[in-house]
Amino acid sequence: MAEQTAPRQTRGSEIRRHELATFLRSRRERIAPEQVGLPRGTRRRTPGLRREEVAQLAAVGVTWYTWLEQARDIQVSVQVLDALARTLMLDASERAHLFQLAGATDPTPAATCPSVTPGLREMLRRLEPVPACIQNSRYDILAYNRTYARLLGDLDAVPPEDRNCLLLVYTNKDWQAAVVHLEESQRLMAARLRASHAGHLGEPAWKMLLGRLKSESPEFRENWDRYEVVGNRSKTKEFINPYVGHLTLEHTDLWLGPQPGARMVTYTPKNEETRERLERLYEMAR
Repeated sequence: MAEQTAPRQTRGSEIRRHELATFLRSRRERIAPEQVGLPRGTRRRTPGLRREEVAQLAAVGVTWYTWLEQARDIQVSVQVLDALARTLMLDASERAHLFQLAGATDPTPAATCPSVTPGLREMLRRLEPVPACIQNSRYDILAYNRTYARLLGDLDAVPPEDRNCLLLVYTNKDWQAAVVHLEESQRLMAARLRASHAGHLGEPAWKMLLGRLKSESPEFRENWDRYEVVGNRSKTKEFINPYVGHLTLEHTDLWLGPQPGARMVTYTPKNEETRERLERLYEMAR
């Protein structure tokens, strides 16, 4: 029986590699050079992007990517799959399909998270108009209420895999414009991330997040290289909300377990003016 099983498994892996190769090629060919900031030129014969262009944009080797499209039997990391998904502009369903064909688990937060129970979602709703969300120690935003969705822009418009406070505060112009003390907040959040990182060394999701932050934000690289470490604490935060104006809020972490990890983050008003503006924001977001 074992002798029959091994070839069958090998055949299944070969079929999946060919499906992956075909899928990558089809996604590559549908993207116009202009969509990713590349000139079309006059001698282009390849529909969409060339292989070397995809490799360059995803920061992987040209030979390695070519082998992937040739269905070679090579190992692929979740970090590379994430980079390819973003380079090829895959939507949520296509991204899930990519990881499934590669036999890998997508470590980024999905649109729904099974650890966020209906009871926790009800708590978020009941806290309105106080902005609140549930985050993990990586700053992934796992769930949020309507007021939080409009606190620093339009969170609903952000793809689920990009709903991470570090990514947003370092790379999203809307979030950056809304944070009053931006440089201080960026430095503090990097220090908090480093403190949490000690318990997750080598984990794919953490490696992927850090790799992306370092590649997309010189400010993060500079702050990360300071090797500063800061614990969690409540603090006052100020935002310039694009809909209702200046907000002064008390940030509080409510831990959901005995170990620092998943937490409910709330922003309660520090003054009556902010309280009224939050109520207006909630009415707009309903």
